[in-house]
Amino acid sequence: MFTTNFPLGTFISNILACFVLALLVIFISNKQDEFSWLQPLLIVGFCGGYSTFSTFSYETASLMNDGYFGVAITNIVISVVVGVGLIWFLRVKS
Repeated sequence: MFTTNFPLGTFISNILACFVLALLVIFISNKQDEFSWLQPLLIVGFCGGYSTFSTFSYETASLMNDGYFGVAITNIVISVVVGVGLIWFLRVKS
């Protein structure tokens, strides 16, 4: 069985939230006037609630507390690069 200290569940949840956020931004920006009232609800409310920044922060701090500095730094770098890269890529391709 594969075991790791890497917080994979939180990572997947945050990447999925970034994907949904990018799709919502693309959809709403194409129909700005028609759906402008939905933007704060969906982007800030839904995606903000779906992403887990507080859990990401807690798990990363816990990894550092437990001496897993490499895993903590890897978690930070991969989460930020993949999350921002995914949103950027989807926006550029739309």
